[in-house]
Amino acid sequence: MTKVINCGNLKIGGNNKITVQSMLNFNLSNNINQAIDQVKLLEANGCDIIRASIDSEEDAKAIKTLKKYTNMPIIADIQFDYKMALYAVENGIDAIRINPCYIGSEDNVKKVIEACKDKNIPIRVGVNSGSVKKEFLDKYNGVNQFSLVESALEQVKLVEKYNYDNIVISIKATNVKLTYDANIELKKRTDYPIHLGITESGSDEDGIIKTSMGLGSLILLGIGDTIRVSLTEDPVREVIIGRKILQYLGLRPYGIDVISCPTCGRTKVDLINIVKDVKKAVAPIKKDIKIAIMGCAVNGPGEAREADIGFASGNGEALLFKKGEIIRKVNEEEIIKVLLEEIEKIN
Repeated sequence: MTKVINCGNLKIGGNNKITVQSMLNFNLSNNINQAIDQVKLLEANGCDIIRASIDSEEDAKAIKTLKKYTNMPIIADIQFDYKMALYAVENGIDAIRINPCYIGSEDNVKKVIEACKDKNIPIRVGVNSGSVKKEFLDKYNGVNQFSLVESALEQVKLVEKYNYDNIVISIKATNVKLTYDANIELKKRTDYPIHLGITESGSDEDGIIKTSMGLGSLILLGIGDTIRVSLTEDPVREVIIGRKILQYLGLRPYGIDVISCPTCGRTKVDLINIVKDVKKAVAPIKKDIKIAIMGCAVNGPGEAREADIGFASGNGEALLFKKGEIIRKVNEEEIIKVLLEEIEKIN
């Protein structure tokens, strides 16, 4: 079991829920109003932790403004200038994401660690497949799980050197199998909380498939305490996919789960569009229930027996069933109306 750290008002690690993160794509100092709108939307869609780029002292000062509009912990994303981390700490940041090996001298690193230590602010360290140090590339013959883990643990040791262990570790790669292997190796060698993600996974189905395979396979092994779905899309989409991954693994509810059958020669309705309409209608509803929309009245109730509510359509009619038991027939055009009525009855 991983150790537990505090990130703002959340606990990460141990038996605590796996949290979902995303990152603002607006600059704080130049676009604070857009950043505020985005953080509200992300929180409304189930985001737990938000990360923001801090590239100037003005960005750091804007943290105080942003915190007025969200209950989510905010992580400062720091690239190469250690001063940005110090500014962020001064302005109330909840966590820091840095690569200690890339912010200058060890004295600079020490200043950041001491500032975080003074306020018990977690430090996320890590490495991706494009930032492995040359010495580890040479030692382990390129980028692999061993060179990635050694690079990450070197950063951990640097933070621990100054008697601080409020640490989260992240190892990411664009390659799903490499991310999988590296995090399994990391888990063998540390009890710090682990942040999971597939870096630069792409957009649409490419990014979703890569991330679902990588994160899902590791989480099923008990690895991972906080996650980010990194898509070349609206950050809200990242959060929705992240929450659905956890929902489908049975770890965190995220509204209604709509299941439906693949079409076949027995399908006598426009099942594809019926399912689209149902998903749109129930999207705002946050009840933790399962709905089945089936295209065959013969097999539907039996195949979808685990659904709380279901419809099996055919020849202009649909059978309403609950937990596999047929309740009554309704006209196909009434499916959504009756469905919403039945959902309302469920506490």
